[in-house]
Formats: sequence, C-alpha cells, structure tokens
Amino acid sequence: MGTYGDQIPAVCRDCGALGTGDGACAACGSARRISHAELLDLTIAHIDCDAFYASVEKRDNPSLADRPVIVGHAGGRGVVTTACYVARKFGPRSAMPMFKALELCPHAVVIPPNIAKYKQVSADIRALFEKATPLVEPLSLDEAYLDLSPGVRLVERPAAVLLARLARAIRLQVGITVSVGLSYNKFLAKMASDLNKPDGFSVIGRGEASRFLAPRPVTALFGIGAATAARMAEQGITTIAQLQALPEAEFVARWGKFGRRLAGMVHGIDTRPVNPDRPTKSVSTETTFVRDTRDGKVLAEALVPLAEGVARRLDRAHLAGRTVVLKLKTADFKVVTRHQRLADPTGRTEVILRAGLALLERQADGRAFRLLGIGITDLCPAEEADPPGLFG
Repeated sequence: MGTYGDQIPAVCRDCGALGTGDGACAACGSARRISHAELLDLTIAHIDCDAFYASVEKRDNPSLADRPVIVGHAGGRGVVTTACYVARKFGPRSAMPMFKALELCPHAVVIPPNIAKYKQVSADIRALFEKATPLVEPLSLDEAYLDLSPGVRLVERPAAVLLARLARAIRLQVGITVSVGLSYNKFLAKMASDLNKPDGFSVIGRGEASRFLAPRPVTALFGIGAATAARMAEQGITTIAQLQALPEAEFVARWGKFGRRLAGMVHGIDTRPVNPDRPTKSVSTETTFVRDTRDGKVLAEALVPLAEGVARRLDRAHLAGRTVVLKLKTADFKVVTRHQRLADPTGRTEVILRAGLALLERQADGRAFRLLGIGITDLCPAEEADPPGLFG
C-alpha cells in the first residue's frame, strides 16, 4: 500500500506533488522531497513552529533576519523565552537566565515578549490546521498534533501531501517556518519533528521504529524525566535498547502501571488518540461537480458517499449529532443550506442519508448546482446516540 509497485513514494515539500524515488520533483523541479516506504500509510503528525516567538519578531522586523534575537525580559531574574537559531549557535537556550544568555551572546537583540501577538499568530496557524482535519490537539501556542487519517481528514489526500501543503501555507501566509514529524502515533511523530529543525520534515515508520529508538537515551521516552532516568541509571539502564531487552513482566515489576505503558513505548507503541482541546462543533463533507448538474437522481447518488464519510468521521471522533445540514451551491455561487433536526442524535449513515435526501428532494427543483455537501451539528458523545427501539 505504501509503494507504487517497487518504487518508494515521495512527496515534494514545495508543491505537494506525489512521485517516486529520489531526485528532483517532476512537477516543480524542487529538490526538497521526502521519500519513505510507508509515506502513504502514516497519518499522525506533530507540527512544531521553529523558534516561534523569535520567528514572529523577525517576520515583523525583517532587519533582524540575520541577527541573533532573544525574546524575554532583560535584567533582574529575566529568563530566555525563545532564542532564534542564529542566537543558539552561541549557546543561549529557552529557560536560560538572561544574564547568562547575554554573556554567551552579548550582541543579541533582546525583545520583550508580546503574548497577545503570538496568540493571534497561533490562531492563524490553527485555522490552517482545521482546514485539513478537525482533530487538532495543541500542546502550546507553537505546537500541535494532527490526526490526518482517512475518514477524519477533510481533504482526501495522503497525510504527507496535506502536511507539505500546510507547511508551505504557513510559510507563505503566516510568514514563519515549521518542522513536521509524520508517523503512526503521537510519541514518534513528536520525535520525528525534532530531527531536522528548523524547517524540517521527517518520517518514522513502523518498520524502523524499534531500530530507530534503540540507541537513544531513556530520556527520549515520553514520561521519563531526570528523576526516573537517574533511578534507571542506578540499575545500569541508560539506553532504550536496554529496555527493549526486558520482558513486559519486568517493566511492571520495576515501574508498576507506568511500566506496562513503557513496555510498549520502547517498541514504538503509543495508543493515545489525538484529542482536540475544544469540542468539534460540526462534521461535514462536500464535493464539487466537474460539471454543474440539474439532475436530482445524480445529486441523490452523490449524497450517498458523502453521508458515509460523515458517519465515518463521527465514528472516529466518537461523536454523534442531532441536526443534519444539507449544503448546495448554485451555478452562480449562491450557497443554500437546509437543516433537519432529528428525534435522537445519530452517527448512522442511513439516518443521516435519509434526512439529507428529504432535504435534497425539496431543493432539486431544476436549478443547476456545482457543489453538494452534507454535515451534522449539535454534537454529543456517541454513547448518547441511536437509542434502541421498543423491540431493540
């Protein structure tokens, strides 16, 4: 599935075109391509803005582009909030006391943080993420996990393609760069995004996960801090390879409940889902016709896979909804929306489709339509949906 025959799939980071093998992109000529045998199968991403606060300040003041910039409060007990990559060459790092950072890099430009501005930039980036998927889990203003699985993502393109396009859109529309990690779970996606900063795009697949992890220190594992690492070192364990050699029972005996999760993590297993920090307000899907259509039968047939797509996304997000929404766009670009409130919340294709067809029947009056969509709102947990009838 991840390859084209014997060819390794590749994606261009500059235009998003898919291809195979190494070399320049056939579509745009760019040499910035990512190839990986599992490229088309991986769907969990971590996106991290590069030196976020400092990058925003450089964007807003181009004269700082090549200068070392430190964001933070100078003097007293001030600490470094962010150091740009130019400054980092001299030693300053986030959370370092400002006086120490300026000893290492006395020619740095120090800028007080403007949190309101950074929040707005973060919101602009989040809006771009949400054009690709409703499942966005922010960790802070400058990083987030994205679930780009089929049935969840809002654009039917491989996750790698969407990520290349997102990174490009952030660069062109927001004015900063991000580093992307793509894998099959959150733990490895975050590790991947750290591999080639700044402006990186790295992939970790299932086939290489254990081998990739083996030589790394135990502190690379999610949940292992300095104290736990020190206790492990006392037992002679400093690398993940040493943990990989232990049986699961030994993990539980040594580290209890955390040990059971750790036993999977050392082999690249992480079952945590991507959880948005705010509830999804609606789930929908739509299609634009190659040619405008007036045929009610064609519209009805096109509605079937759309309703199926909404049901799949609801299932993946463990959600259901009470109000079905039909969307139509006429040949002259007028948008028509119609709603039907259901007796009970649902996540079932047939219920969504039945309501959608009833709404469509009243609108398919001979007008030409260029777009058709269906969605569901008034969302709730899936457990509250589709109660059984009198006879089960």
